[in-house]
Amino acid sequence: MAPPRTIPDSAGELKIPSTESVAKPQKSYEPAAQTRSFQYIIKSGLAGGLAGCAAKSLVAPLDRVKILFQTSTPEFARYTGSWAGFMSAITAIRHKEGFRGLYKGHSATLLQKFPYAAINFLAYEQIRAIIIPTPDKKTPLRQLLSGSLAGSASILFTYPLDLIRVRLAIETRTHRPSWKDICLQIYHEHDAPLRPRHLKGFLPQLGITNFYRGFGPTILGMIPYAGMSFFTHEIIGDWLRRPVFAPYTVSEKRSSKHPERPQLVTAAELFAGGLAGVIAQTASYPLEVLRRRMQVGGNRLGMAETCRKIWSEKGFRGFYVGMTIGYIKVVPMVATSFLVYERLKWAMGI
Repeated sequence: MAPPRTIPDSAGELKIPSTESVAKPQKSYEPAAQTRSFQYIIKSGLAGGLAGCAAKSLVAPLDRVKILFQTSTPEFARYTGSWAGFMSAITAIRHKEGFRGLYKGHSATLLQKFPYAAINFLAYEQIRAIIIPTPDKKTPLRQLLSGSLAGSASILFTYPLDLIRVRLAIETRTHRPSWKDICLQIYHEHDAPLRPRHLKGFLPQLGITNFYRGFGPTILGMIPYAGMSFFTHEIIGDWLRRPVFAPYTVSEKRSSKHPERPQLVTAAELFAGGLAGVIAQTASYPLEVLRRRMQVGGNRLGMAETCRKIWSEKGFRGFYVGMTIGYIKVVPMVATSFLVYERLKWAMGI
């Protein structure tokens, strides 16, 4: 390795940089003490929770139609597979339930989304600081792992709320069941008659476990989804900050804490988040369909049994039902989520 170059000062003398200044890590990485401080944890969690709620509220009507398609609700099965069908489903909901019908289950969604997004972004910041403490430790595998672990942690703590919101979203009756009704219904559900007797003994019979129905495919789907989402957003963000694109994508604002990582303009930030959403959705969609079917089934079918049921009904296409709506929903949702999170972090000074 070549020795550091000497640079003459104004007096003509030569000064050699010290080894401490050469070895000093880049400022783009938060010091561990600062990242793990109580103030940083609270602010990043709050920013993440608000970002998640803003993004979810934006796409709530799309989310409800997508869930109705994924779960093969009989009343809406005829609408699947086309743009016209999607618009017809929106119209049918409005005629039967009014505008509020498009937001059915949204209160449960926000109650689940705030802690989910807060834990997701907060855990990512903390896990990333541990797995990638310095620039030389930054690899695609470590970046993917940081996102996957963060997503898994958020799902672990908020999954029962997600199950409840899905049950509320698929209700098409005029009478709207209360949270208590939905919780009691889930609690008292039993094994499916399709399940072989020798397998029933291996499942816990406590009703509380019903609130984690579909948890297996959810975790399996979260590994590629959260991993690819955070990884792609960071990679595209770095790419857009390159000198060739910077005049069009980088804001003139500079952070005193991150002078070398300037803020992206709104359009560039939305582009990075939207593309991250597309890639993440493509990687995890079949597992999302699988978990939705397990969540809404009144009988406790396992992953293999649910897969066979989907295959027998619609074949390979059954695992991609509602994917068009999924893209329409995910692109603005993920883009908005990252945009709001980055702007709130900037405003909070972290």
